[in-house]
Amino acid sequence: MATNPKIETFSSDEPEAYFDDKERSAHIMVVEDNENNRDLLTRRLERQGHTVVTAENGLVALRKLKEHNVDIMLLDLMMPEMDGYQVLEHMKQDDELKNIPVVVITAINDMDTTVKCIELGAEDYLPKPFNPTLLKARINACLSKKWLRDREVQYRSFIEDTNRQLGERVRQQVKQITSTQMATIFAMSKLAESRDPETGAHLERMREYCKVLSEHMSKMDSHKDVIDRIFIDNIYAASPLHDIGKVGILDNVLLKAGALDDDEWVLMKQHPVIGAETLRAVDAQHPGNEFIKTGIAIAEFHHEKWDGSGYPHGLKGADIPLEARILALGDVYDALTSKRCYKDAFTHEKSRDIILESNNTHFDPVVVEAFLGIEDEFIKIRSFYKDIEE
Repeated sequence: MATNPKIETFSSDEPEAYFDDKERSAHIMVVEDNENNRDLLTRRLERQGHTVVTAENGLVALRKLKEHNVDIMLLDLMMPEMDGYQVLEHMKQDDELKNIPVVVITAINDMDTTVKCIELGAEDYLPKPFNPTLLKARINACLSKKWLRDREVQYRSFIEDTNRQLGERVRQQVKQITSTQMATIFAMSKLAESRDPETGAHLERMREYCKVLSEHMSKMDSHKDVIDRIFIDNIYAASPLHDIGKVGILDNVLLKAGALDDDEWVLMKQHPVIGAETLRAVDAQHPGNEFIKTGIAIAEFHHEKWDGSGYPHGLKGADIPLEARILALGDVYDALTSKRCYKDAFTHEKSRDIILESNNTHFDPVVVEAFLGIEDEFIKIRSFYKDIEE
């Protein structure tokens, strides 16, 4: 442990250009009671393009945090009036301040101090005398995390606004199941689908696939007591809603021509949740509508897999609603037999082989058995409802 925590820690001969102009600018607070150290840090951060707010102790820092929008704080520990530990404790208990990343810079260099700072909420810890390059890296790492968190908050806000807007639109249309209202729901689904240029007659085929699968399964011993005419009518009517949540996916993700990167894929995986929450809002206004409940199950769970490897919840086996298990097979079959920018349309035989390879992993074995029993009907549906380019 250092015996003199207030020794001079910055020297004027350190390279002054270690901050380059390519970094994104931010608002940084420097909390340091040593004026020379405070001024030196300020000059270097400002040369990088950052805006710097300074404070000579913890009390001043907390006051200025209420006055300035700060992205990151560089905090000394040993200060008069209020030390760094007290600042961290106060920020941890304040909802407006607890998410500001803090890098502790101090001459006290021992494990107990480091652990205490981290436990109090510090993002990182850098002992004095510090390496300028390491300081720069720590600042940039904290800023990257901060900006990612900010983007997540903005995206969640966007999702909530989209859910409210979609919910209002759906609530205005759905009151009871009539032929006119079902036509309106289908039109809304087509509108959502129209944002994807590769879907074609996908919705028409999907409801036919779900209908023939359900009808066949209603005659099987395992499901004859589960699937009735109401079930079949509901899955036929609700199947077009399965991807309605894609309305809430940003264009640069949904319409991207190439493969999605990891961050984009995370956003795309939100569409089942968006769709389900939109329909739940309708259900809250008009409870007891079995068609809407079927739509919720289909929208939220049609990307779950029998072995639990799907999304968004990783449900497994019979925990996945039956409606979603039925639609999942039809959805994959339609994708396999359709032309995409990255592949030609597969034949029925090749698509069937792929589905068989995923039996008991992606698909419910009973649904696969039903599919094999009505292959000819799938072929007829695929031939009758052709995409425009076909």
